[in-house]
Amino acid sequence: MRAWFLSAGLGLLLLSQEAAAGTVLIVGDSISAAFGLDTRLGWVSLLEQRLAKEGYKDKVVNASISGDTSAGGQARLPALLAEHKPDLVVLELGGNDGLRGQPPAQLQQNLSAMIDSSRAAGAKVLLLGMQIPPNYGPRYTTAFKEVYSNLATDKKVALVPFMLEGVGGVPEFTQADGLHPAANAQGRLLENVWPSLKPLL
Repeated sequence: MRAWFLSAGLGLLLLSQEAAAGTVLIVGDSISAAFGLDTRLGWVSLLEQRLAKEGYKDKVVNASISGDTSAGGQARLPALLAEHKPDLVVLELGGNDGLRGQPPAQLQQNLSAMIDSSRAAGAKVLLLGMQIPPNYGPRYTTAFKEVYSNLATDKKVALVPFMLEGVGGVPEFTQADGLHPAANAQGRLLENVWPSLKPLL
């Protein structure tokens, strides 16, 4: 009888540990897809390593595609939510919208819909903010930047104001194309994201 109780207790413990292991879904573009790099060097892979090191059992699903826009992410999201049933959705989109000069209002609408869809599926949301180079003009760059802060306020969603803080525009942390973070910048990207991501696990 005692052995049965011990066995049952162990089974419940394993079930509780399994239940505690959530899924983190990252929907992004080339920044999270580690464009130009071995994906094992990218910040998402570093996140997986950090989670394991700190004892988290969460699974990370990287659904990032280089060149993707907020419209593309919105179109892909329903299937991703249905397949992976994430506990946390990390949205890293908008850079390509800005580089193509698309209206900030459209970006805000797309990201807002993604936040709503993620929450309707039972997931928490972390929004990773982006900014556009100053050569796009102050009016556009300001409107673009404010998309993320507006969403954080209106939707009461967790926000990293600028994911590329300390990396964007810094030559030693940028690949030869002048846009994408180099391998030595990936740790900095993770450090920018981690303080906002960890409380949501």
